Amino acid sequence: MKKEIKYFETDNCPIRHVLDKIGDKWSILILMVLDSNEVLRFNELHQNIGDISQKMLSVSLKNLEADGLIHRKVYPQIPPKVEYRLTDLAKSLLPHIEALSNWSKTHMETIVQNRARYNKAKKAG
Repeated sequence: MKKEIKYFETDNCPIRHVLDKIGDKWSILILMVLDSNEVLRFNELHQNIGDISQKMLSVSLKNLEADGLIHRKVYPQIPPKVEYRLTDLAKSLLPHIEALSNWSKTHMETIVQNRARYNKAKKAG
């Protein structure tokens, strides 16, 4: 018997809480880049992702840190040196992210075709 999950209870819905934080445009990419590199500084993360603005990277890193998915280490020096790495919690999430990534790669062509077919049918009336 499946356990009933009440998705309409916004405050108690685990799916909403998790996807609200990692379902944005950048968080999963940040986690994947950190997984590939182990430890990175802000500018290294920025260079690895490319088209993310510095402000969005900063906001995303703060959100991931708040959720305990990344660890931020500040070295007391001038200029400040800050490093980011994944926490064990994030490492436990990575197999699921990789599964979603693999699913996306496998089905992207079909999804693109379905979108095109849908848009064509919608335009036709």
